[in-house]
Amino acid sequence: MKDTVETPPVGSLSNRARTYALVVLTIVYAFNFIDRQILVILQEAIKNDLGLSDTQLGLLSGFSFAIFYTVLGLPIARLADRMNRRNIISIALAIWSGMTALSGMAQNFTQLLLARMGVGVGEAGGSPPAHSMISDMFTAGKRSTALAVYSAGLYLGIFLGYTSGGYLQEAYDWRTTFMIVGIPGVLLAIILRMTVQEPPRGLYDKPGSDKRYSLVETFQILFKLKSFPYIAFGCAMSAFVSYGTSNFMPSFMIRYHGISPSEIGLTLGLVTGIGGMIGTFLGGALTDRFGAKDPRWYLWLPGMTAVTAIPLALVTYHTSSKEVMLGTYFLVVILSTLYLAPSIAVTHRLVPPSMRALSSAVLFLVLNLIGMGLGPVLVGAISDFEAARTGADGLRTALTIGTCIAIVKGYLFWTGGRKLPEDLARD
Repeated sequence: MKDTVETPPVGSLSNRARTYALVVLTIVYAFNFIDRQILVILQEAIKNDLGLSDTQLGLLSGFSFAIFYTVLGLPIARLADRMNRRNIISIALAIWSGMTALSGMAQNFTQLLLARMGVGVGEAGGSPPAHSMISDMFTAGKRSTALAVYSAGLYLGIFLGYTSGGYLQEAYDWRTTFMIVGIPGVLLAIILRMTVQEPPRGLYDKPGSDKRYSLVETFQILFKLKSFPYIAFGCAMSAFVSYGTSNFMPSFMIRYHGISPSEIGLTLGLVTGIGGMIGTFLGGALTDRFGAKDPRWYLWLPGMTAVTAIPLALVTYHTSSKEVMLGTYFLVVILSTLYLAPSIAVTHRLVPPSMRALSSAVLFLVLNLIGMGLGPVLVGAISDFEAARTGADGLRTALTIGTCIAIVKGYLFWTGGRKLPEDLARD
């Protein structure tokens, strides 16, 4: 483990500069998820207009995006460990925002698929460089909280994407919505490039080697650790459940509760956005608090809350009451979102500063390729299979099966937590 220091060294950013940088990076991450999740609120309209199946919807919101997002994230992260990270994020933001606007011009499944792939290409340059910047702006004892603030941008983006998407879809149409949502990101890219400072690397870490690591070396170092495989695959199972179920929540609410798109945008935006921000911030703040005494809680806490969320999720999908459905789903979102910030913070503690962006990219490769890539596709495929087998809509069955996979996440985080102290104590 790289030893760390807890006082601001000479050359570090001022409190004002790093707070401003964290706020802007969080807003950028919100745009990341607005552009990523806008498809989810629009997918029923897209399905009806283009004549798509649930499996095709799963491909659009899952694998087609994830394969480019995760694979390209590796070489981009390697650049970020060597070059100006702020500039990389600015370029990436402009690309994914532009491709979101182009999604509105698609005339068939193939064209929309290509546009969503383009969004994945751009978003590959977002999070790993930002994670690296944040870890260089805050001490080890505050990184989980800082990364939780950043990660809360995910749910701010979901909230804004759902609420604006539902309203814009009814006011205009799904094509115009894509265009309206995509354009502001280009302007934000300019603001980021002109106003955010690039932090020095490793100032909060004790002096050590400045060696630059290759992709192969990074994989070898990470997967030789006893805890990291459990962290990575625990995150993957969390994302599998999250993306697999949440990407179909608007469709579930329309099909089973007869809720209009605009009402879904507001209610689901509030439930998922606010619940996710609460859960993500709690994950960072609570694990920094309990992890200061015992680092195993960085992984144990999110593992325990994930399992606790399962019975609540089953109520969500099987109740006939709209109010109960929304109330239990709000709790599910809180309990299932505590994992991301502490997982990133722990991973960054296990590697040298010059490997942080690439270690985040490796973590996100496993997380998103399995979670985002396969979760929505599997849930969509189960839904289609059940519909063909029984002649009735099978989405409820698919969501039930997807939810229970959180048991695997709980086991992986619990086991990873048991192995973490040995990794942290190594020379």
